Amino acid sequence: MKGRLAAYRRGVHTEYTNQYIVEVDGVKDRASASGILGRKVVWKTATGKDMVGRVSKAHGNSGAVLVRFERGLPGQAIGTEVEIS
Repeated sequence: MKGRLAAYRRGVHTEYTNQYIVEVDGVKDRASASGILGRKVVWKTATGKDMVGRVSKAHGNSGAVLVRFERGLPGQAIGTEVEIS
């Protein structure tokens, strides 16, 4: 299953740079997004290293999910593709 890093999780004054909102292909509502909780998310760097995170909760009603990585990804990662397994 593939997805796209849409944005950092953020508030008015804060960006949580290790937490991302991910739009998942084929997931269009909150109920289906809840079905992929706990799954592993992998983002591949240009050098081939895998950065691994976990789906922690649904975000909104349109099928987006919140993914937490142990360390933050670079800003260039926003808009790129991730693999969800």
